[in-house]
Amino acid sequence: MLPGGAMTSQPSFSPLPIDGILPDLTATLDRTAAAVLQAPPGAGKTTRVPLALLDRPWAADGRIVMLEPRRLAARTAARRMAEMLGEAVGETVGYRVRLDSRISARTRVEVVTEGLFLRRLQADPTLEGVAAVLFDEFHERSLDADLSLAFCLQSQALLRPDLRLLVMSATLDGGPVAELLGGAPVLTSEGRAYAVETRWIEPAAGDRTEEAAARAVRRALAEESGSVLVFLPGGGEIRRVERLLSDPPLRDGILLTPLYGDLSLDAQDAAIRPAPAGRRKVVLATSIAETSLTIEGIRVVVDAGLSRIGRFDPRSGMGRLETVRVSRASADQRRGRAGRLEPGVCYRLWSEAADRALIPFTPAEILRADLAPLALELAQWGITDAAELPWLDRPPEAALAQARDLLRQLGALDDGLRITPHGRRMAELGLHPRLAHMVIAGAGRGYKRLACRIAAVLGERDLLRGGARDADLRLRLDLLEERRGDPRVDRGGLHQVREQARQLERQIDGPAGDTGSDAAGTLLALAYPDRVAQRRPGAPGQFRLSGGRGAALDPTDPLATADFLAVADLDGQGRDARIFLAAPLTQADLEEDFADALRREEVVAWDSREQAVLARRRRRLFGLVLKDEPLVPPPADRVLPALLEGIREMGLSCLPWTKELEAWRLRVGFLRRTLGEPWPDMGDAALLDGLEDWLAPWLSGVTRRGHLDRIDLHGAVTGMLDWQAKQELDRLAPTHVTVPTGSRIPIDYAAAEPVLAVRLQELFGEAETPRIAGGRVPLLLHLLSPAHRPVQVTRDLASFWANAYREVKKDLAGRYPRHYWPDDPLQAEPTARAKRRPPAS
Repeated sequence: MLPGGAMTSQPSFSPLPIDGILPDLTATLDRTAAAVLQAPPGAGKTTRVPLALLDRPWAADGRIVMLEPRRLAARTAARRMAEMLGEAVGETVGYRVRLDSRISARTRVEVVTEGLFLRRLQADPTLEGVAAVLFDEFHERSLDADLSLAFCLQSQALLRPDLRLLVMSATLDGGPVAELLGGAPVLTSEGRAYAVETRWIEPAAGDRTEEAAARAVRRALAEESGSVLVFLPGGGEIRRVERLLSDPPLRDGILLTPLYGDLSLDAQDAAIRPAPAGRRKVVLATSIAETSLTIEGIRVVVDAGLSRIGRFDPRSGMGRLETVRVSRASADQRRGRAGRLEPGVCYRLWSEAADRALIPFTPAEILRADLAPLALELAQWGITDAAELPWLDRPPEAALAQARDLLRQLGALDDGLRITPHGRRMAELGLHPRLAHMVIAGAGRGYKRLACRIAAVLGERDLLRGGARDADLRLRLDLLEERRGDPRVDRGGLHQVREQARQLERQIDGPAGDTGSDAAGTLLALAYPDRVAQRRPGAPGQFRLSGGRGAALDPTDPLATADFLAVADLDGQGRDARIFLAAPLTQADLEEDFADALRREEVVAWDSREQAVLARRRRRLFGLVLKDEPLVPPPADRVLPALLEGIREMGLSCLPWTKELEAWRLRVGFLRRTLGEPWPDMGDAALLDGLEDWLAPWLSGVTRRGHLDRIDLHGAVTGMLDWQAKQELDRLAPTHVTVPTGSRIPIDYAAAEPVLAVRLQELFGEAETPRIAGGRVPLLLHLLSPAHRPVQVTRDLASFWANAYREVKKDLAGRYPRHYWPDDPLQAEPTARAKRRPPAS
């Protein structure tokens, strides 16, 4: 009998920790439509729970659908449940994954990957024939899982109140999920965890991850029994550790097997099979082995503490893979792998202090991913405002806006964010929107088979072993035709790509068309119009993308000298993104394929480097200039505005100012500050702002900075005053003041208040401070010694004569004895030169 009461002819159940909570779980789902199940790794939730629900009354006429984040996990879970029932996969329990399915009319439990479930949900929002949807390993928070849950909740609320939803997780905090499910009950299984000893191995300074991991594996094999599971961030590190462990080779009886997403399904199956009797395994894995999978014989874990996650930058429209520290939840998941079957050991390649700094959980994919697939799914579901759906984390607005802009550019959305017929066809293909658009458009141009092959190549791992340093997509496409054993090719990957391409072809109407790879660039540009790259003149390997960013290839790459590329894969880091995969195309291809996007423009603008107005006629594709030639003659009505912008950029100092003109400007500025309007503002900001009014009429024939020296700047500036104002200027703000000696002394208007610097002796007999501005403003007197050094500053000359003069006189008489220093300066004769004192009587 199955857990919960269902019958099978050949049951095979060994006790698992989850068994104790199954009665409570089934009873909960009998009375409510949603629940959250928290169960540690190894508790048995993945294989026990679906079978326990089969005999419930509400499930009698429906299937139990369980979602898994990965193909390997889905296939493994289905096989294990089928073995427990003593059946073949595809009978009571089956699975659906990309490129593979085992389902029959008898199937009651379907284990499906999250992406395939989305396709099913979009095709039938009522989920007819489905009694329950189980979200396994929900703590991974994939984009597809979050979106599937949001759709299921809306479908449950509007169409299927009887649909059961169960969210299962090993490490996720169940509270927020339960709240999202409308206050659903949270059930917790204690699990069965054998004791795991943690040993810390902090790498030495300068140690590479691969070297530290390889040393730890050799140590673990020497110190412990059982097989070893090694967690590394990616396929590249796995391959390098594999080489380090092969030279010198491990001792006899130890199998070395990699396990990561880009391996063929057969290779993944080989990695999780138990080691043959008498032998041990070392499994080199990515985070794919954190959850769902139990690899028989593992009792030792070596954890490098790193994972590789994708991050998308909506500003650049590009994503990148980042190697980051694992979260505490992931580290605990990995550690738990050593204690699933017996007591084990975990070697952590970091310190206890670093362990305390780990973040609690890995951020949800929806917060860091390219949201173009999500935006298309929302549109197909009929959602224009993401806030209409229930989310644990709402999609970031900037990333969602960028995704919708791309979909409009691809013709998938209209201006109202509603899906178009083309967009609906794109969504049906289950590809990234870029690739779906390329396949449909390519088929319409007679390239169906080639477009499907490109989509398959880009959707799978690189066909070249170890990611050979050749960025040409055409090389990969040509390998699909290769029937001999090319040593560069990953044969398992080649089979998967061919199968994926054949399945795509069956989804698209029309003849296969030309299969040659020469058109790869033009098709690729349909998928990535923002990644058409134009080579910078004279710089092999240096490109500018149509989206505005820079990009680079190794100068020795065969594509480095191509004039144009369509880029499929690149990172978003640094000033120039690194190009990993691309195909060449010609300017003629671009002008034909993007005729509607081409823009012809006449550009008349100030060029800062040339310091001149340049007039060009250009043909532009997005951010690329395909043709650029001089515009002769330039339109006069556009030259002047460009020149004025150039003057504003350079500042007023670019104009041919003279000392006299600067002084004139200061005098007018003084009157503006003192009397206000109608005297004009002569400050830099005001003059620059008003160039069109006072300077533009004097710029005829001027197109560059060098021409400015020949303009009549005096006429332009003084022309701001009429004849009467000019007369008033001389009266109210004179250039000079005549002092008692008859000397004409200049007034300095550069300071905050006008200054008259004059030798003290020339003011003998002057009772009052000279005034300007119609007597409103006294001049600030700088009284100078015979050597023209200031001895007093005052704006009240009468007070100076009456009070300070006596002390000043004593000092000056001592320093300048040959000069005349009278006791009564108001009665003395002013002088501009030395004068003997009168003889003593």
